[in-house]
Amino acid sequence: MKAVFYTEPGGVEVLKYQDVADPSPGPDDVVVDVAATSLNRLDVLQRNGWFQMPGFSYPHIAGMDIAGTVSEIGEEVSDVKVGDRVVVDPSLAGVSEGSSHAGRGDLFGDLGIIGANADGGYAEKCLVPSTHVYLMPDDMDFNDAATFPTCYLTAAHALFKVGKLQEGETVIIHAAGSGVGVAAIQLAKNSGATVLATAGSESKCEKALALGATHAMNNREGDVAGWARELTNGAGVNMVMDCVGTALFGASLFALGVHGRLVNCGNASGDEAVIPSLGYVFHSGITIHGSDPYEPSEFSPAWKEFCSGEYKVEIDSVFPLENAGEAQEKMLSGDFFGKIVLNP
Repeated sequence: MKAVFYTEPGGVEVLKYQDVADPSPGPDDVVVDVAATSLNRLDVLQRNGWFQMPGFSYPHIAGMDIAGTVSEIGEEVSDVKVGDRVVVDPSLAGVSEGSSHAGRGDLFGDLGIIGANADGGYAEKCLVPSTHVYLMPDDMDFNDAATFPTCYLTAAHALFKVGKLQEGETVIIHAAGSGVGVAAIQLAKNSGATVLATAGSESKCEKALALGATHAMNNREGDVAGWARELTNGAGVNMVMDCVGTALFGASLFALGVHGRLVNCGNASGDEAVIPSLGYVFHSGITIHGSDPYEPSEFSPAWKEFCSGEYKVEIDSVFPLENAGEAQEKMLSGDFFGKIVLNP
């Protein structure tokens, strides 16, 4: 099969589009012919060598979000058949002992993730545990399905499992133009919360409003905390969902009101942050939460909700697999809204 992989860190020049061996399923595995895989920032971070997941090794095939057709099944597989159109849960938590991916399910240790530290979707085929594929609706496009797993699960887990967002509360969602931001705006809005979105350009802010944000601002030009205070009559927001990290950490804290929650689910702008006022944090009862990995039981209900048709997919652009380097450069530039997709 054809795949895009790399054997050392560096720029897009390290990406190789070549033939590699086809995967062979274990007793409880399936092979998925990849129709679409969407990019995530981790693809670029690991390629550059800026950050690498525990268990990462070379050569590496990226691509955590996969949709395609089952082309081969292991001898013990009975609930999946050849020809099924499926989306893949990339987390390897909850994998059965008969899978080639077994033994990598520690959520807080060496968690295996397809496309992060196991071969992923930048290829024509991908090896997946049979327990980790979910049927697609007949009328769903593969590109649409490939936007779902990482972004939607990250957003849902951060907002509700970790952040305990409630109907009637107000939440700030940063990086509104990212895949996670697009998902979070809609999930929060549908839950009955008031959404304040921030992004790095006016055009992204306009698109965030169209997705359901009540207010949006360019976080590179304005005072985020002051803006949030003004919109809440001085009270501050109940929650901030932040996948940006360093650049907006202080502003996020000061935007929170009494008993506000800052939920961090990413470090796109850096891995260090300063708490500008411990006095404000303890006096106001502020809590800071790290959004840990989602659990296997969260995937199925989230997928059903996504398939309901109430969620608007935002695909910025689609590239052929051999142009993965161009797609990654577009992601790194920040000049996109929603998801960037590769078609093998």
